[in-house]
Amino acid sequence: MSPNDLQQQLAILRRRIARIDRKYASAPPPAAVPAPRPADERPERYGVEEYLNGEEVTTPAGTHYEVSRLWERHRRHGSMDISELAELPPDLLEAISGGEIRNSPPERWVFLDTETTGLAGGTGTYAFLVGVGHITPEGFRLKQFFMRDYGEEASLLYALNEFLSRFDVLVTYNGKTYDQPLLETRYRMARSKPPFARLRHLDLLHGARRLWKLRFESCRLVELETQVLGVERQGDLPGEMIPHVYFEYLRTREAFRVAPIFHHNGLDILTLACLTGIVPRAFSSPSNAPVHHGADLVGLGRWLRAMERYEEAIQLFRRAIELNISDELLFRTMWDAALLEKKLGRSSGALALFSDLAAERNPYRAAALEELAKHYEHRERNYEMALEMTRAALALGETGALRHRETRLASHVAKPRTRPLL
Repeated sequence: MSPNDLQQQLAILRRRIARIDRKYASAPPPAAVPAPRPADERPERYGVEEYLNGEEVTTPAGTHYEVSRLWERHRRHGSMDISELAELPPDLLEAISGGEIRNSPPERWVFLDTETTGLAGGTGTYAFLVGVGHITPEGFRLKQFFMRDYGEEASLLYALNEFLSRFDVLVTYNGKTYDQPLLETRYRMARSKPPFARLRHLDLLHGARRLWKLRFESCRLVELETQVLGVERQGDLPGEMIPHVYFEYLRTREAFRVAPIFHHNGLDILTLACLTGIVPRAFSSPSNAPVHHGADLVGLGRWLRAMERYEEAIQLFRRAIELNISDELLFRTMWDAALLEKKLGRSSGALALFSDLAAERNPYRAAALEELAKHYEHRERNYEMALEMTRAALALGETGALRHRETRLASHVAKPRTRPLL
């Protein structure tokens, strides 16, 4: 490009820029963006009333905010009809609680979950939102106690105490480990007596784990909500984000930030109530429980075994063996069932299971061969067969006990047999 051409293009560019400058020279300047106001000067529309359908509540300890909601009885939460909750039998929680909770009608149960400023607990962790739900003839009612700032904690705790006094049974999910100890700490920090001593506490997590840990990778409440109830939450706030969101609310006073926390907490409590209609039923009558997955039957069977209800445990183990379960769980269940048959003195049942385990490669094959060797040696006095089983077990892995058994059996086999005199 020649110097003249370059100068011509620069001149054209200058004329265009000049036209643009003249066009906007008379335009008014853009409005300045206002700086954020301090929290105590922000307008009322930033309060929780704008985003949450609740009310400010005054107690002798101050004020706090409460939100209420009703899931009507004709509605469903996944596979569960809300109306079924009111029809749960009063003895439903007896078996799963080890007999601690007897003859308590469902309207006397309260379901509780907290949202906190941290997940580790300790004296510096606050329960800024406490949700409680209960079963009524109209449906499932939820009440959420919220502290809009740290100064409202005493009022929240006072109102929660008053509310819990109406119930006999507290139902939580991991509440014995987390929620109840945390709230007890907050009551003591507020120089108030915790309200939990008079409530019988069912932590549903333990029963859910016994029933489903062999089938599901996780027994977190939201996972069971999906796997068992068939509920898929849309746009839910992850639990680990909740403390951060609350701190942002305290910093900005923008209440729209906490609305998803109320939604998350409410669904957790509704799911807890629905699972309470499912999990304890399996433990109250394991043999007739509406459980059709083999892994769930094994979980119930192990609980029965721990309760020393061996006959019922064997029945569930055998039902599970007939179903489609993983090889790992299948072999373990066959082994457990064989040991229970042996414990009950039913050698034929035990022998059949040990023989099946000894017939193919699995983690219990060597142990099953050793059990067969014991049977043939001590019960049938068939030393040749016992020696054969022992050597087969030794081929899979040598132990001192097996080698000693082989030596003893070999000496028995080597001894000449005397014929009875006629």
